[in-house]
Amino acid sequence: MKFDLLRFNKTLAEHHITVVFSGPIWAEGIDGMAEMLQSRLDLEDLPLSASQSIFSVFIEQMNNMMMYSAAKGGPSRPEKNSISQGTLIFGAQDKTFFIQSGNVIKNSSVEILKSKLDYLNTLDKKELRQFYRERMKAENDNPESKGAGIGFIEIARRASSRLEYEFIPYGDDLTYFTMHVTI
Repeated sequence: MKFDLLRFNKTLAEHHITVVFSGPIWAEGIDGMAEMLQSRLDLEDLPLSASQSIFSVFIEQMNNMMMYSAAKGGPSRPEKNSISQGTLIFGAQDKTFFIQSGNVIKNSSVEILKSKLDYLNTLDKKELRQFYRERMKAENDNPESKGAGIGFIEIARRASSRLEYEFIPYGDDLTYFTMHVTI
C-alpha cells in the first residue's frame, strides 16, 4: 500500500505535531526516543523548567504505556512480555506544548484510572504537591499498578491545564486509553 506522505505531513503541520511514534515500546527503546525529544527541545530554546516538565511528562507517559499496555509481546512472540504497544505524539504552538499518548488497556483498569485522573483534575498545584508527598510515603494500594503509583500525579503537577483523557471500547475486555497533556 502506498501512503500519501505529503498529505500526512500537511496534516501534521496543520495540527502542529512535530513528533509521532506508534509501535513497540520497551525500556531501552525509550532511551533513544528520549534523546530525540531532548534534541527537539534544545531547538526550542525553552526555559529549563519548561523543558524539564515536557521531558518528565514524556517519560511518565512512555512508562505508563510500557507497564500497563494490554498489548504485550504478541501471539507469535509471547516471551517478549517486556515489549508493549503504544502511540505518542508531541507538538507545539506558540510555546504551548502537548504530548498525547494512547494504548490498549484491560477494561478492569478503566474505573481505577478514571477515578485517579478525575481526582487529580480537582487539585490545584499546591494540593498536587502535597498529594505527591503523601503518595511517596504510602504503600501502593493498587494491585493493577506495577509502579509507585505517582506517575499520573507527576504528570498533573507538570501540566498547565487539566489532564484530558478518553476511554474508547476496543473489543473483548479491552479499551483504548488516550491522554492529552498540555504544558
